[in-house]
Amino acid sequence: MAAAVATPVTSTELDHDRCGSEEESRGAEEESGPQQTGPPAAVSHSRLSKLPLSRIKAIMKTDPDVSLASQESVFIIAKATELFVEMIAKDALVYAQQGKRKTLQRKDLDNAIEAIDEFAFLEGTLD
Repeated sequence: MAAAVATPVTSTELDHDRCGSEEESRGAEEESGPQQTGPPAAVSHSRLSKLPLSRIKAIMKTDPDVSLASQESVFIIAKATELFVEMIAKDALVYAQQGKRKTLQRKDLDNAIEAIDEFAFLEGTLD
């Protein structure tokens, strides 16, 4: 007796079953590329980060106190940088929206830095 394996079904798979023939859905699966098998931990760090890890590693190595940087530490720095940029951009967006604009300007970042205590260390850096 064969063991049944439960696999999650996405909405795109359901759409293929409802509106396309079996050949069309097979063709779409082939075009999507190779499916990753294995545990999520096997995913490379570069896919999880939006910033170039090699550039971050080069910047880290410009510090004379840093001689070696592991891939994990480079990834953590990249992720922290992404989260920091996202946070300050969201806070600056509030000021842009108050001015009825969709585009962030330098004055929006200045306002966010002045108003939020977490960004106090950035005061005077944009001058």
